[in-house]
Order: sequence, then C-alpha cells, then structure tokens
Amino acid sequence: MGLLDSFEKGLERAVNSAFAKTFRSGIQPVEIASAVRRELDTKAAVVSRDRIIAPSNFVVHLSGEDAAAMNGLGSALTDELHTLVAEHARAQGYSFAGPLSITLEADDKVATGTVHVDSGSSQGRVTWQAVLEVDGRRHTLTQARTVVGRGSDADLTIADSGSSRKHAEILWDGERAMMRDLGSTNGTKVDGVKVREAPLTSDTVITIGRTDLVFRIVPVAARPRSAGGDDATRTFGVMP
Repeated sequence: MGLLDSFEKGLERAVNSAFAKTFRSGIQPVEIASAVRRELDTKAAVVSRDRIIAPSNFVVHLSGEDAAAMNGLGSALTDELHTLVAEHARAQGYSFAGPLSITLEADDKVATGTVHVDSGSSQGRVTWQAVLEVDGRRHTLTQARTVVGRGSDADLTIADSGSSRKHAEILWDGERAMMRDLGSTNGTKVDGVKVREAPLTSDTVITIGRTDLVFRIVPVAARPRSAGGDDATRTFGVMP
C-alpha cells in the first residue's frame, strides 16, 4: 500500500459513505489530506544526514461553502488529519519544527471544490539557507553562484596554497545545490572522492587542497512583521 493509499484508507475509517455523498459536489476529505501531504513533502528539507525538518503549522484554505461543510464535522476531520500527517512524517523520518497544527479556513479567493495549503512553523514561516563551514566559521551562500578559491576575486577566499585562484563553484537555487570544479590544478573532492561536479546534500564535505568545507542546509524562520514594518529572520539552532 502506498503512502497516499494509507491516507485514503485512514479517511475512509473516519468518513462513512453517507458523509461522502453529502459532499459529493464540493471538496472531498481525501483531497484535503492529499494537499496537506504534498505540502509536507514539498517543504521538508534535509538539515543533516540523520534529520529532515518539516513545517508543523498547516492552514487549509477552502471556499466558504466547503469550509462550512468541513467545519460542520467538528474535530473529526482535523483529528484524523493530525493522525495521518503524524504517521506520514514518522514513516518518512521527518522531524517537525514545532507543535503540529492543522486548521481549516474560509478563503473567498479559493473556488468551490479546490484546496490551497500554506505551511510554516510555530516560530514563523520556514525557509532554507545554504552555508559553507570553513575552520569553524559559517559563510552564508547569498547568491546562486559562489566561487571558492585562494584568489581575492573569489566570492569565498581560502588561504590554501593547494587551491587555485578560482577553484570551484557552489550553485544553489534555494532547494538544490551542486559543486563544479572550475578546471583547478589539484582537483576537488566531495566526501573524499575526486569529482568534476556533484550534487550536494547537507553535511557534504568538499575538499579543496588541504581545506575541508562542510556544506549545510539550515532552517530559517521569518518572524512576524514588526511594528516598524520590517520582516526579520533568524536561524534555528538545529545542528547535527
């Protein structure tokens, strides 16, 4: 049985055939469950080899008609959604970034029979930031392409005579990362293997000359807008 099948079977236990007939013309509970599951999987991110952080707050946006119908069930639907999401997270090895919360809200921008899900954490909406750690110092990758080498014109300069002036580049699109060697004299290793290019996951070790650079992806929470109108962010203390 697939994971989506498990969601469907779980909802069948909570929703009898009479309930399904009642809402045949609008949103179906299984569609809500599937949308929450997709949001959970999409926003989950690897922060170490042993930890995947997922958002914990989910707001399900429905049309006014669908929201009234679903909220009319009381806690039956949301209780079942909590159970299914927790079971799916456990099966996938996800850790939540705060207490699990799922709420249904009416939204006049959502058409009847459709669903939109937003997610975040109890500390704020979760985003993901790539960093390189060199000799215990963390360097945030603030652009899509970061050149590493011993030259002063590199984006990240390392004092290593075994590295080339522009040795390698790290590409980061906000979700995925890759290392490419830029034709260096001594080559580049990823987790001890010399390669010209390789995808990067959190905790990957990139070796340039005698210097090890540790690539990590860390979660960042956006705090609510301040009184002055500026948004602030902070990095969670999630380290392996």
